[in-house]
Amino acid sequence: MGWTRALFKTMRPRQWTKNVFVFAALIFDGKLMETPLFLRTLAAFLWFCVISSAVYIINDLADIEKDRAHPDKRRRPLASGQLSPRVAVIAAVTLAAIGLVGAFATSVVLGEVVLGYLLLNLAYSFYLKNIVIVDVMSIAAGFVLRVLAGVVVVQVERFSPWLYMCTTLLALFVGLGKRRHEITLLAENANVHRPILDHYTVAFLDQLISLVTGTTVIAYSLYTFSAPNLPPNHLMMLTIPFVLYALFRYLYLIHVRGLGGAPDELLLQDIPFLLSVLLWGATVVVILYIIPRQL
Repeated sequence: MGWTRALFKTMRPRQWTKNVFVFAALIFDGKLMETPLFLRTLAAFLWFCVISSAVYIINDLADIEKDRAHPDKRRRPLASGQLSPRVAVIAAVTLAAIGLVGAFATSVVLGEVVLGYLLLNLAYSFYLKNIVIVDVMSIAAGFVLRVLAGVVVVQVERFSPWLYMCTTLLALFVGLGKRRHEITLLAENANVHRPILDHYTVAFLDQLISLVTGTTVIAYSLYTFSAPNLPPNHLMMLTIPFVLYALFRYLYLIHVRGLGGAPDELLLQDIPFLLSVLLWGATVVVILYIIPRQL
């Protein structure tokens, strides 16, 4: 593997799918068809992809030795020696600079949000990931900042704060599932790869996942019929079954199939899970954009 290919792999392009949360404000504020705002949101998405790649490289640099003890992560370019740490450092600094300059050029407030995201992830890579519960909450905060980035570039008028809550809960749900997968996969060697896993047990994580699952369903359901920006006919409640199925499917993949380590890969590889997300998105677009035009 050449160093350019190894570097690109370390940038985690598959995980750029997480940055689609930037589009939440554009879609749910009813401005998806406004070209200037769409382009600004697309730019915010691009800068988050760049800055998140810098974060992934930094995280891999910080975890080289721990990744070598992981059955899957030991194949990562840095851990396997396919990518030089010196090249990785140069790439991380360059990508961070490009992401910040691009974000500030798009919008000063967007630049501040992207900078906050970078600082949060630096704190996570070197400190916060070693604090029980705070580690998962830090991951959730990163998703909320993605949503906030979309809010500031769109200058929302009808965006519901309920979506911040739903985003937080969904990110916690996925983050806890990932921790559970790591414990079951690594067994007695879990703390060698990630010391924080010493403070978690499968039973404890299952309790947290159950709590977050129920809260997520309630929060999203309340959003669908109480948010002031939604159509008064309450048709958004029709999207609840897709959310329920997606949550149930993810729980099935965690508990029965023993998966859950990389949610982005599950989204791309598990067809039922992917279909539930796509059908949810299509239903949202129909309810918010197509049906109102026909009334």
